[in-house]
Amino acid sequence: MRLWYENPAEDWNSALPLGNGKLGAMVFGRPLKERIQLNEDSVWSGDFRDRVNPDAREKLPEIRRLMEEGKIRQAENLAKLALAATPEFERMYQTLGDIYLEMEAPSENVEDYCRQLDLNSALSTVTYTCGGKKYQRETYISAPHNVMVIRLTAQKKASISFQVRMHRGRFFDSSLQDKENQAVYYTGGEGIRFCSMLRGAAVGGSVEVVGEYLTVTGADEAVLYWTAATTYRVEDPVEECRRVLKAAAALPERELWQAHLQDYRELYEKSTLTLSGDEKLEELPTDQRLARVQKGETDLGLVNLYYAFGRYLTIASSRPGSLPSTLQGIWNDKMEPAWDSKYTININTEMNYWPVEPCNLSQCHQPFFELLEKMYPRGREVAEKMYGARGFVAHHNTDLWGDCAPQDSCISSTYWMMGAAWMCTHIWERYEYTLDREFLDRYFYLLRDACLFFVDFLTRDEKGRWVVFPTLSPENTYRHPSGENACLAKGCAMDSQILTELFQGCVQACEVLGKELELAKELKERLKDLPKPEIASNGTLKEWLEEYPEVEIGHRHISHLFALYPGHQITPEETPQLADAARKTLERRLSHGGGHTGWSRAWIINFWAALGDGEKAGENVRLLLDRSTLPNLFDNHPPFQIDGNFGGVAGITAMLLQSSSHKVKLLPALPQDWADGKVAGIRAKGGLTVDLQWVGGTLEKAWVTADHPYEGVLSYQDRQIELRLNPGDKVEILPEKDSLVCRTL
Repeated sequence: MRLWYENPAEDWNSALPLGNGKLGAMVFGRPLKERIQLNEDSVWSGDFRDRVNPDAREKLPEIRRLMEEGKIRQAENLAKLALAATPEFERMYQTLGDIYLEMEAPSENVEDYCRQLDLNSALSTVTYTCGGKKYQRETYISAPHNVMVIRLTAQKKASISFQVRMHRGRFFDSSLQDKENQAVYYTGGEGIRFCSMLRGAAVGGSVEVVGEYLTVTGADEAVLYWTAATTYRVEDPVEECRRVLKAAAALPERELWQAHLQDYRELYEKSTLTLSGDEKLEELPTDQRLARVQKGETDLGLVNLYYAFGRYLTIASSRPGSLPSTLQGIWNDKMEPAWDSKYTININTEMNYWPVEPCNLSQCHQPFFELLEKMYPRGREVAEKMYGARGFVAHHNTDLWGDCAPQDSCISSTYWMMGAAWMCTHIWERYEYTLDREFLDRYFYLLRDACLFFVDFLTRDEKGRWVVFPTLSPENTYRHPSGENACLAKGCAMDSQILTELFQGCVQACEVLGKELELAKELKERLKDLPKPEIASNGTLKEWLEEYPEVEIGHRHISHLFALYPGHQITPEETPQLADAARKTLERRLSHGGGHTGWSRAWIINFWAALGDGEKAGENVRLLLDRSTLPNLFDNHPPFQIDGNFGGVAGITAMLLQSSSHKVKLLPALPQDWADGKVAGIRAKGGLTVDLQWVGGTLEKAWVTADHPYEGVLSYQDRQIELRLNPGDKVEILPEKDSLVCRTL
């Protein structure tokens, strides 16, 4: 499984990504003048700042009063003045610079060129012929050794000569040499100090440090080792880089390679997808295949590649010990990127982690929970200082410091306080997949305190319901009864849907762990009076608690369908009327231009899969590739955001398997043109691993393996069977005319 091209990358959106969670690189594949753009996940723009607006708590009652009086413009203006943080911006994720490698070539004419990213080995390769000699450049980033390795070889001996340096424009302090270790490096950073270091070695020929450059002359083979470190993790980044590179260079390069390969494949090979399509299309470069799809052609093999690439990006950008995937994963080439390339937690960061459990990458979820731990003390301060409440709260953004104060002063997004609540739903979600009681106990305090904030903050509305006030429906606008466009509201659908998931998860966690049972009792009472999803007069679901006219009907956020996905409150089987209203909501959004951003299109795939509509889900997979995918298969918002890649993979998986704690559905949303295929290693709730195989659009057989005792129902179309499994049991499921048959293996 590979991405491959017949030309070097024309721009950053065509370069190929490598990563190990902490280190990231974008390889352009230029044969004679290579550029490799660099990232280290903790290179951000500064230290933590306490940004809580000192007037927030005092002015909150006045904002509420103005809203109750219908003075929405005055209320929103006061919110801008009194709730916006001071300063209003969190820290931003930044590029670490670039490696520029210039080959000494016998000719400027290059032939037989190919660059590729092999997903089976996480290896970037560039091959070409120049002056009658064949050259190869291989690049990988090792997680076990935290180093990027660039291996240069040629067909003939003594043919490798080049000069290489690193650069970060004007954004570094010192450019230094380490001649003893044949290395160059630079340092810099504000608040967070960094070091980026490059070391060289050669077989035959010579290696020399000259100024900012490493030069290699007349080598049979050369190896470059790069790493980076910051004061976010270590006291002395320079010494840390020296230590890492010395250890790497002391080993044979092939030993480094084998350690990388074994480590990577332990994760990557856990799941595979194969949709049967035209195998001849594999002979076409990836950009040409994508162009065919964008012209309306079919290429199911490209769906396989997209699935594998999405899992690859997860492994490359989120590993135990790293920070979580940002808006751009770990890859960012700018000092001031769009939306600061940080953590947007009103959907984008959560979407990054939708596929990790069902796609059998649970270890990659860990940085997400460690970020929540970082947010916790900040969120407690914000809860008390801004709102006079217990627990902890976060708004719609955070950064590597776990900053929980509002970000920006944008009325349609800034004053939304559900970020931590949504993130904490992942705690119970992960437990449902893994049944890891130790994990649940470790992170229970986050669930508890996310709930406690809303126990204190919720207010009763005129109908006696518990509502968030003030709030907003993320980034959307409605027509206020005054005739003005408005964002702030007294309750909205998404808030109560998130709180339903949060409270229910916390109640169940209390019961599993046997603690905080009084809190569980209180949350059960609150759940009774949380607003439920309601159907508007036009048959769609209400986005706000009042039936306000929408200003932008085709808006990219479809927040009021949270209860459908990733929530679990709306299903075709248990709430058919609400499911029908959700369908009408989707149809209305899409008919007015919705889904125009990559991540929004990915969310729509998941919605249709949850509704069991394989044709609509498949259509939106095609549209994701058609309209929102860049030449290197990165998702395009625009600009590049990685959430659409991850949301797309989650959606593809949900078309093949859906589960709750005691129910598994096989092929719930299979499109007709995915007629033949198989998927291996996907996960279902309850600690199950599932393999599926289907022919002619019909399930042929399935295999289910249990990690824990399991009792539940497995269904396929209108057939179902009860499963009772012990740890380690593996069974084969065979469909018959009106039933399913289970056979123990």
